[in-house]
Amino acid sequence: MRGRALRERAARVVRSDSPPTWFVPGRGIVDGIDQAHARAVIDLALRVGEALLSTGASASDVVATVLRLTDRFQLGASCHVDVTYTSISISYHRGEGADPMTVLRIVKVRSADFSRLENLQTLVREVVNGDLDVASARARLDDISGAPHPYRRWLVTFSLAVMGGAVGLFLGGGPLAVLLSAGTTALVDRVQRRLAHRGLAAFFTQAVGAAIPTVVAVLLIAGGARSPGLVKALPPSLVVATGIVVLLAGLSVVGAAQDAIDGYYVTAGARGFEVLMLTFGVVVGVGAVLAVGRRMGVPLDISAQASLAPNPLVQVAAAMLVAGAFAVSAYAGGRAAFVAMGTAGLGWLAFLGASHLSFGTPVASGIAAAVVGVLAQVVSSRLRVPSLAVTTAGIAPLLPGLSVYRGLFEILGRSSGVSPLDGASWLFMAAGIGMALAAGVSFGTFVARPLRTELDRGQRRALRRSTGEAARE
Repeated sequence: MRGRALRERAARVVRSDSPPTWFVPGRGIVDGIDQAHARAVIDLALRVGEALLSTGASASDVVATVLRLTDRFQLGASCHVDVTYTSISISYHRGEGADPMTVLRIVKVRSADFSRLENLQTLVREVVNGDLDVASARARLDDISGAPHPYRRWLVTFSLAVMGGAVGLFLGGGPLAVLLSAGTTALVDRVQRRLAHRGLAAFFTQAVGAAIPTVVAVLLIAGGARSPGLVKALPPSLVVATGIVVLLAGLSVVGAAQDAIDGYYVTAGARGFEVLMLTFGVVVGVGAVLAVGRRMGVPLDISAQASLAPNPLVQVAAAMLVAGAFAVSAYAGGRAAFVAMGTAGLGWLAFLGASHLSFGTPVASGIAAAVVGVLAQVVSSRLRVPSLAVTTAGIAPLLPGLSVYRGLFEILGRSSGVSPLDGASWLFMAAGIGMALAAGVSFGTFVARPLRTELDRGQRRALRRSTGEAARE
């Protein structure tokens, strides 16, 4: 008996007296919700989630938003959400005696549209605050989905041209080089849009888009044989680098890494493979033009050593222009575009400061992205602008387009004394920068979250995948 008492006393010392933080769900909850009402709520939440995915929101944000909507109408405890990048599904289970309800929607179009994202977030905020019922929210959602873009398409092309010129300025180009970069970028946008309307796959439109600035560079080299000053005023390497940087700026490198950090690995894998295919399209376009140029006897000498402008003030100004132009090209509102410009400027200053302290490029990029993430979360909650728009545009100057350019040309150009392994190292550097940017944005969001608002239940459930085993007690 004495041994048994000692064992029981020892068990009480080591046994936890609190329930598990996360547990394996048991029986469904019988909530008494009318089936017609439940269908209307699920349809609303699913359509909002589909719209968010199509505008570029992360998987974690989509899941959190859907759960916030279902929680608002007392369905959240029995709802489970799954996102696979091309689809979103909700399963509503109310126990053993009731029929489950599972609905799936396919995401047909994926395109950055920050003005629509802002309207969707305003709608969700009003629903959660109790200002709209289900019927009114569905009517508002129809209006948002059918609303035209805030800018005409020529203005988007112009903003991309400004972005191309800003990248040329960023890379130390003179006035003529900046104008040529802007014109080439506008041409790439119009050609890609026309090809997309004809149903050409994104891989081939990306290849054509990369081929256009490379053709311009080859023509400059061919003309430079007769006029040496032409190549000096209009460096072919700058034209090609600008085109590649602009083409890569729209890819979801950071989005893929962000989904992986948040624990949504299927979505992250899909985003990452899409980035890989579209980047390979750039490789095909550049390589095909270089091969044709060599066959025609053009003395190709497109250097892989493009570098940033030597003046830090010029770099900051160019970074702000890149961010603002990118935000407008993604249909962000005027206020969001100006906020993105200020955030990008501060982020680039953080990058320069970290680089001055001898941090490597990936670490410096991560530090700058953390600054952008903190500023985006704090400012977006006060000015009612989408944090995704601010962060995506704010880190656009930090994206590893220049590293990808160097890697591609050291592999494809085969300069004397340069091996393909050197090019591969630059591509690995680009991948490391992308991961560092995603980690920095995620960490900055985490740091700024207490300054913004307390997490609701939907957001906590959406973030469970990223916390790991340490938080599962």
